[in-house]
Amino acid sequence: MKKIILLLLFCFSLIISKAQTVQVIVADKKTSLRGLSVVSDKVIWVSGSNGTVGKSIDGGDTFTWMTVKGFEKTDFRDIEAFDAKTAIIMGVDAPAYILRTADGGQSWEVVYENKTKGMFLDAMEFWNEMSGIVIGDPIDNKIFIARTFDAGKTWRALPDQYFPTADKGEACFASSGTNIAALNLQEAVFITGGTRSRMFIRDKKIELPILQGKETTGANSVGVKHLKKKNTIIIVGGDFTTKDSTFKNCCITTDGGNSFTAPVIAPHGYRSCVEFLEGDTWLTCGLNGVDYSKDDGKTWGLISKEGFNVCRKSKKGKAVFFAGNGKIGKLVQ
Repeated sequence: MKKIILLLLFCFSLIISKAQTVQVIVADKKTSLRGLSVVSDKVIWVSGSNGTVGKSIDGGDTFTWMTVKGFEKTDFRDIEAFDAKTAIIMGVDAPAYILRTADGGQSWEVVYENKTKGMFLDAMEFWNEMSGIVIGDPIDNKIFIARTFDAGKTWRALPDQYFPTADKGEACFASSGTNIAALNLQEAVFITGGTRSRMFIRDKKIELPILQGKETTGANSVGVKHLKKKNTIIIVGGDFTTKDSTFKNCCITTDGGNSFTAPVIAPHGYRSCVEFLEGDTWLTCGLNGVDYSKDDGKTWGLISKEGFNVCRKSKKGKAVFFAGNGKIGKLVQ
């Protein structure tokens, strides 16, 4: 009976893989793209290495590309946009910067700078247009967190005593800007990787049943499906040096981390980003392809072998876009 169920699930995953695909719409940019913010079905922003920012206002048919003046060597690993004019970009290190534009990228204002040795920002998350958070790698075993309450115009770090404590070798991956996510209207959840991989919710530190133990292993991305009574949280990762391995690369919790389950059919390799779409439908991507699930992550079907770093759904629509090394993709259903 178990073999029959597994066979049916495998067939189901094959059906999924034939229903959706990914269309590459940009393929020749000489930059690594890890930041992606899809404001609507028409407005898309991306960011990446070499000071690169891109914007489309026609659903990805065309992109306007810009190099932020004075930051030509900065790696902008995350971006949060609110419309075609307003966006915030995060430069990871040496030193760490956050910049903001209110004129569509014609000019950028430095709204946060941190020259602390070892500072490395990983990801931003916003609850709404006013309230946001940025997370960074541990310094002296303290995970860096800063907040904004004025639409990213100013940022303030938490007092040192409120920084969460990390173990030696535990850090956050700046692989897709998605290792932190809004949990509810007030709280966020974030995940770590490396020699130890955990989920942090306020003062709770929860061990994750995901591959860990080396600098290249651990959780990379967390996605949340918000429900009235309980949230579904899916976490993906693995080892980015073994991109095809499915061993402990995904886990699911529906009770705030008190218990976890593993998929019956896991994503098909290391995954750097996971995104909730609608209903019971999720998407995850990594270096060797894109997986799609229609049952809250229990089974995943490979829909594309195109590698991407990040995937995001439109905040105000249904369009889904991807960004990776020199390319941008769009989900076709």
